[in-house]
Amino acid sequence: MTSVPLTKYGAELLKEELHQLKTKERRIVIDAIAEARSHGDLSENAEYDAAKERQAFVEGRIAELEGKLSAAQIIDPTTLDAEGRVVFAATVDLEDLETGDNVSYQIVGTDEADIKLNKVSVTSPIARALIGKSAGDVVEVQAPAGPREYEILEVRYV
Repeated sequence: MTSVPLTKYGAELLKEELHQLKTKERRIVIDAIAEARSHGDLSENAEYDAAKERQAFVEGRIAELEGKLSAAQIIDPTTLDAEGRVVFAATVDLEDLETGDNVSYQIVGTDEADIKLNKVSVTSPIARALIGKSAGDVVEVQAPAGPREYEILEVRYV
C-alpha cells in the first residue's frame, strides 16, 4: 500500500473518528440489531435491515481508517525546513493579483482538506500549482471559473 500523507493534526482527527466508531457507534449498531431481532420475523423487518446496513457502513469505515493510519506518513509542519519552498503541510499566504485579496491555505492530505478552514488537498489544482514555489513567485491556477494568478507572499511551516 502506498503511504498516505497526513499532517499531525489530520492523523489525530482520523484517530478520534476511529475511536468514536469502535467505542460508541459499534455499540449503538449492536443494540439496534438486538432490538430489531426482538421484534420477531427478520424477513420483513425494515429496522433490522437498516441496522445491518449501518453496521456494514461502520465496519467498512473502521477498516478504511485503520488502513489509512497504518500507511500514514505523518508530517509535522513545525519540523519542516524546506528552505522557503511550498511543500506538503506548509501554510501559504497568497495575494490574488486580479482582486488584491489575500488568503492563506495549508496544504494537507485529501482526508483532512476543508476549504472552510483554508485547508486544501495536496491534489487540488491550487496546491499542485504551489508545490515547489517560493515567496515572490507568481503562479497561475486553473480554477473552475478560469485561470487565476496569485503571488506567493509568504511560506510558513506552522
